[in-house]
Amino acid sequence: MKVKFIKSAASKADFIQDSLPKLIITGRSNVGKSSFINTMAGVGGLARVSSTPGKTAFVNYFDIGGKSYWVDLPGYGYAKVSQSERMRWARLMEDFFADLDDTASGLMLVDIRHKPSQGDLDMARCFRDLEIPFIVVANKSDKLKKSQIEPALELIRDTLSLDSLPFPFSARKGTGKDSLRILMGL
Repeated sequence: MKVKFIKSAASKADFIQDSLPKLIITGRSNVGKSSFINTMAGVGGLARVSSTPGKTAFVNYFDIGGKSYWVDLPGYGYAKVSQSERMRWARLMEDFFADLDDTASGLMLVDIRHKPSQGDLDMARCFRDLEIPFIVVANKSDKLKKSQIEPALELIRDTLSLDSLPFPFSARKGTGKDSLRILMGL
């Protein structure tokens, strides 16, 4: 299925308002959302990858074969941006989540090497409060030894109060890509 970038939305007026399903992709500023999107789409450079956290500053829409959208949100947590820019992101997110319909679902990326942050806990609570079904993907699984993966997944599950283990994933090695492609309708 062909994935292509559509547009960046800087305000509520720019949000896509049609009835196609939207998969909201969230995560910390340095969790690897852009690498995840590029790996899942099979298109290098589709989402801009940066070594500096916080480069996603708008709501970015990707068309998934004319059947749905991936919606890449600005990362939360560590990012070298001004307080006014953080406030702009917060208002943008409030507007975005206030405007969703019942076709939305979520995909939250976390770093498998670390206990979920307060931002991760807040995002999981947001999805639950808004009754948006979501899955958790534990990125950077290639950075752990095989024996460390299961305990790390259990820590993430327990910290985020999930019903099941998150999906281990590695953008670098493609680990977990096939299972997630099925879940994401690709």
